[in-house]
Order: sequence, then structure tokens, then C-alpha cells
Amino acid sequence: MIETRQRADNIENLFLAYRSSGREDDLESVVNAGRKLVYHFARLYTGKPGEDVLQAGMEGLLKAVSRFDSESGNAFVTYASHCIMGEIRHFIRKEASYYKPGSVVDLQSRVERLIEEGMKVTGEPPALSEIAATLNVKEEGIVQAMRAGLVSLDDLDVTKIKNLKYETFRLPIEDKIVLEQAINRLSELQKRVVYLLFYKDMTQNEAADELGISQRKVSRILHKSLQQMYKWLGLDKTERGG
Repeated sequence: MIETRQRADNIENLFLAYRSSGREDDLESVVNAGRKLVYHFARLYTGKPGEDVLQAGMEGLLKAVSRFDSESGNAFVTYASHCIMGEIRHFIRKEASYYKPGSVVDLQSRVERLIEEGMKVTGEPPALSEIAATLNVKEEGIVQAMRAGLVSLDDLDVTKIKNLKYETFRLPIEDKIVLEQAINRLSELQKRVVYLLFYKDMTQNEAADELGISQRKVSRILHKSLQQMYKWLGLDKTERGG
């Protein structure tokens, strides 16, 4: 923590020196000092950041340098962190082409809220280890979750994304991801039936009215959907008591 504070103070002092002098070599010093900040967020969001992500982060740093108001009462490193995160998030949203389960989106949101809260309190972004400890998720799990959307779910190691603070009656995150992967393989009508029956807690008759089909068809769709999901999840009849 002391080392992090010293690094933040160093960036702050270098920025103030550049703002006072306007010299190119002072700007270069700010950029060089800010590279670790860029890499910190790039690694958090993508695991092993490529040049495109790092470039997006650097653009955020340069925007912070040009736009920061020294009279705002905020620390430069706090403002720069927001700008860097913003540019990286913008890049990821633009590049994302894969489905993200709701459970992963929830974890991503909690990570970002924790970063925001940490910077409000200390003026500096929390380390990956601090985020993992606070959320009770493995560091590798944080990285895997933040990568979702940039890579296929099949490329994520969902076993590392386990939140031990979830109540015992709720599925661990990695199990929810596997379940959502199975649901995502169903047809659109099958997804609607599963959603209405299990997420909206409708009866089969209510779901039939909602979808404009018969209750018997809802029953058949449900039966076929569950059979397919049991197969995809690797469950046999003995495991489900049939």
C-alpha cells in the first residue's frame, strides 16, 4: 500500500511539474510514470493485455493530462484512472462479440464498483489482490470474468470464478455460467419457456397464454429442453432420480 501511495504521489508531482512547465520532456515523464497505471487496468480487464488495449489505456492517460482541472479538488491519479478505465471499457465494448452470462456481468459490475469506491477513499485504484480478497474470488477468477465478452465462454476457465460469499442456497458463479451456457444453446422458443417458468415463476397455463400456444405444447417444449440440458450438462437419469 505504501509503495502504491508513493507511486501515486510520484505521478501527481510529475503532472504538476508538466502543468507548470509545459515541456515535452516533463510530459514524457508523466506518460512513463502512468504506464504502470495503464497496465494495471489493462491486465485487470483482459488478463494478458495486447497492444490495442494498452493503446486505449494510453489514450485515456493522455486525455487525463490534457483535461484535468487542478482546481477540481481531486487527485490527478484518480482522474487519470477514470479516464484510463473509460477508454479500455469503450474499446472492450466495441470489440466484444461473445455472449456474457448475467452472473459474469454482475461480477464485472461489482469489481468496477469496488474500484470506484476504493479510489474515492484512497485516491488510488486497489490492487488485483485487494479486489480478489474483498470479493472473496480468486485473482485468476477476477481476470477470467473481466475477459468475458472478448473471448468465447469456452475459452474461459470458469472453475476459477467462484464467489464463496454467495449464500449456500445459491449456485456458485461457475455453475451458473455452465447452466447459462446450456440455456443459451436452446432455441428462442425454448429459452422463452424456460425463462417464463423458472425465472418469472409462471405456471404452464400462464406461460401458454403469454406465448400464444397451448399448455400441452409448453409441456412438450419444457420436457425436450430439460432433456437436452441434462445431456449437455452431463447428467444421466440416475443422477436426476429418474
